[in-house]
Amino acid sequence: MLTEINQQPQKKHFFMMIGIMLIAANLRAGLTSVGPLLGFIRDDTGLSHSWSGLITTLPLLGFALFSPLAPKLAHKVGLERTILYSLLALTAGIILRSVSSIFTLFLGTAILGLAIAVGNVLLPSLIKREFPLKVGLLTGGYTMCMGIFASIASGISVPLAHALPIGWRGSLAFWAILSFITFFIWLPNVKNKGKADYSKLESSKVKGVWQSPLAWKVTFFMGLQSFGFYVSITWLPQILHDRGLSLATGGAMLSLMQVVSIPVSFMMPIIAGKSENQKVLAAIASVLCFSGYLGIFIGGNTLIPLWIVLIGLGQGACISLALTFIALRASNPFQAAALSGMAQSIGYLLAAIGPMVFGLLYDVTNSWTGSLLLLIGVTIAQCIFGIGAGQNRTIFSHIREKKHSIASM
Repeated sequence: MLTEINQQPQKKHFFMMIGIMLIAANLRAGLTSVGPLLGFIRDDTGLSHSWSGLITTLPLLGFALFSPLAPKLAHKVGLERTILYSLLALTAGIILRSVSSIFTLFLGTAILGLAIAVGNVLLPSLIKREFPLKVGLLTGGYTMCMGIFASIASGISVPLAHALPIGWRGSLAFWAILSFITFFIWLPNVKNKGKADYSKLESSKVKGVWQSPLAWKVTFFMGLQSFGFYVSITWLPQILHDRGLSLATGGAMLSLMQVVSIPVSFMMPIIAGKSENQKVLAAIASVLCFSGYLGIFIGGNTLIPLWIVLIGLGQGACISLALTFIALRASNPFQAAALSGMAQSIGYLLAAIGPMVFGLLYDVTNSWTGSLLLLIGVTIAQCIFGIGAGQNRTIFSHIREKKHSIASM
């Protein structure tokens, strides 16, 4: 009897871990599947390049706008239940954008972005609550799942469009299968989980998260690394093409960048979780990005694969480290959710405007020089904020220290 009781929590945690990994798989596949299909979408709908670009920018804006609201929604209806509803909304959004209408294309894309924002924000909080001693391992696992399925979605989008009878619409709709399956697998985690499960957490201090200096350091590290990542996946193939490489080679380099980021995105949170602080790790990750961008800036095609590998390693380390900071710098799951909402809101706002500013600099100067210098400067700032975010403190420790200092006077 006692053995059965002990096995129940283990079984519950096992299925929750599976659910977390599947949710993570849904957080990027619906986005990265679009890029390779933009040519098909423009040809079929007659959309301009600007409006086509909005298909990829709109979800990022949704992340920025909705991320601060996700913790409040979880506080009212329960964390597990909020994630469940987001999976249902994600499935609906994926299907809706595949319907034969420009209006539904954009509406479905907007719904999809809002739904993914919930998972982005709440997964670190869920891991903090359910697996406080395995934050690094679980964060690494779900970051790796995001990367693997993001790469798969990019790679099979065009073959699916050719294989399915309704072309690019069928290719986009394909990912509703994954979100629908995840919905039913996550459903058992909602049983006996409600408002009380999440709202009982201490929340009075969370309102002050935007006044925490450490929270801003985490936020800017998240934002600046997002800026670099989305600029890279948007413009690196074109930069390499202008250097004389074919578009196919440019695409292959982009794939290489994402593939090499996968193992380091898994290992970094584990190393970070076992470290006394993460200052050196943040510096190393940023220097990898800096070295890669500097190599691209200097020019020459011989060492381009090396520069791309360095960028991929740096970006994989930075995104997983940024997500790990959210859990490590919070004292409880509710603080983790609030910090996640703040960091991802600002982060994806920078991610949304990054490619536009990068391209605008090129249009003004007719050269990639100014754009690449901006990216190098962003990486230096990222390193500074990362070192600050890596200190072994929590986001409200400065308040406790100040009170203690006053009390001792």
